[in-house]
Amino acid sequence: MASMRMCQLMLRAASRSASVPRAVYLSRACTRAMSGGGIPTDEEQATGLERKVLEAMKRGEDPYDILPKVGRPGTKENPHIVPSVNKQRIVGCICEEDNTAVNWFWIHAGEVNRCPECGSHYKLVPKELPH
Repeated sequence: MASMRMCQLMLRAASRSASVPRAVYLSRACTRAMSGGGIPTDEEQATGLERKVLEAMKRGEDPYDILPKVGRPGTKENPHIVPSVNKQRIVGCICEEDNTAVNWFWIHAGEVNRCPECGSHYKLVPKELPH
């Protein structure tokens, strides 16, 4: 008889812990967080410099010149232009279109630099930041 009473008490305690007030509390919290129209996107939350960069990327601009350049091979007379805020910058060259390896090397201001693998030429030019 005592074990039967113990089982009833345990069942009652378990049913109380999984009762409606906890579910109601959680649904209120979710409703409160979503009441402004859902979870804000990165663009809605961004401020300052991050917002300027995201807006520039939306317009199709590359504010820090980090996207890969495609097109003509750089020659000594007509090198690839690499903007930089420093006097040197590391450049990655994908020598062949289907190549999966990137050849990294340093280029320096004031001279035309050459990729050690494929021979493409690069020239560093000064650039101001957009902010």
